[in-house]
Amino acid sequence: MTSEIQQNELVPVSGWGRLKALPGRLGTKIVEAAMKIKKLGQDDPRRIIHSLKVGLAITLVSLIYYVESLYEGFGGSAMWAILTVIVVLEFSVGATLGRGLNRGLATFIAGALGFGAHYLASRSGDKVEPMLLGLFVFLIAGLVTFIRFFPQMKARYDYGLLIFMLTFCLVSISGYRDEDLLDVAHRRVSTILIGSFTSVFVCICICPVWAGDDLHNLVASNIENLGSFLQGFGIEYFKISGEFGESKTAVMQRYKTVLNSKQSEESLANFARWEPGHGQFRFSHPWKQYLKIGSLTRQCAYRIDALNGYLNSEIRTPPEFLSKIQATCTMMSMESGKALTELASVIKTMTPPSSAKPHIAKSENAAKGLKSLLQAGLCKDIDLLEVLPAATVASLLVDVVSSTEKITESINELATLARYESIEHIIVDEKEAAESLHLQPIAPCSNTSGEHHVITIDQPSRHLP
Repeated sequence: MTSEIQQNELVPVSGWGRLKALPGRLGTKIVEAAMKIKKLGQDDPRRIIHSLKVGLAITLVSLIYYVESLYEGFGGSAMWAILTVIVVLEFSVGATLGRGLNRGLATFIAGALGFGAHYLASRSGDKVEPMLLGLFVFLIAGLVTFIRFFPQMKARYDYGLLIFMLTFCLVSISGYRDEDLLDVAHRRVSTILIGSFTSVFVCICICPVWAGDDLHNLVASNIENLGSFLQGFGIEYFKISGEFGESKTAVMQRYKTVLNSKQSEESLANFARWEPGHGQFRFSHPWKQYLKIGSLTRQCAYRIDALNGYLNSEIRTPPEFLSKIQATCTMMSMESGKALTELASVIKTMTPPSSAKPHIAKSENAAKGLKSLLQAGLCKDIDLLEVLPAATVASLLVDVVSSTEKITESINELATLARYESIEHIIVDEKEAAESLHLQPIAPCSNTSGEHHVITIDQPSRHLP
């Protein structure tokens, strides 16, 4: 019986069987694709809005073709407006402005230089003209390509340099065969500007997505994720309150997103520099400072990643050693986590980071206490191989405390550069108002009828200082 079953399993499926199973497989693929599309839209609904904005912008510039008077003015150059919208309109306002300004300025300057090069070459004679044009193209193309190697130019103006080189070559070389060069250049520059302005208008006026807001929230979220891990690490490592639930463990593991956030932060900072002032962000907002904070946050995340590796260590540390370092290590982890959580809230609310100072002071005191314990000969008569993992954890926590201090200093610098408004004056005003309510003198009663008045003075409410 077993041999028959094995023989049946080896028999290949017939073509008819595969054909019958095809509708089921196709339906499964369609359902999976639909679920992926739904999840993509639910993760960030702004993607759906951006897709509609791109469709609207292309439809608007397509009117050049549909309106006869406009098409007669631009002719075949109208296609440049559509191409410009496709390559310029990006997800965020900063990216769109960067590409639009790069393309507009590069097209205008390169067009003027290309026309000038054609004019000089045409005055030198028929034989010298192609050689002179070739020399101009060689010099411009080589110079622009070399400039693109500079990191700052590569980051902010690479697209503009490419368009500059392309436009210069098109205008200068095509002018050798096209007699009406000025009219052609005018049409192309006009349609490119129309496409750029349309892209910028649609991007800013319809549900704008600000790269500065995304960078601001990303940096705050990264710091908050580190704080969530540290607040739970001491409890999890020393098994103070038993095993964590799956939800708590998942929250602790969010720190891993910080490790690979460098590229996102740099691109968002680059786009944010192009954006005008909006919301709480001024035009000269210190976006570079966010990169410094992000770099310090990743350095802290690397140490936290090393701590995470000791949560499930197979080496058992002697309980007597763990009991001696448990209090200080738990204090360092918990207070550093609370400090990072407060710093994340500081960035979100754009207020001075004064609320994190008590937690930082407590973590520093715990680190000093641990160092004094180690200096007092804590590891005497103990196998170093057995206590090495726990000692490494303690050392890493000391480094985390130091990293938290550096993050605090960088956020203090951000608060100074961005001129975060302090809430202390608001509290003072509330205190003065409260005192004025309770210290107002009561006018004497001038009642001559002889009646007595009973005045009851209540205790001040608890929410008032």
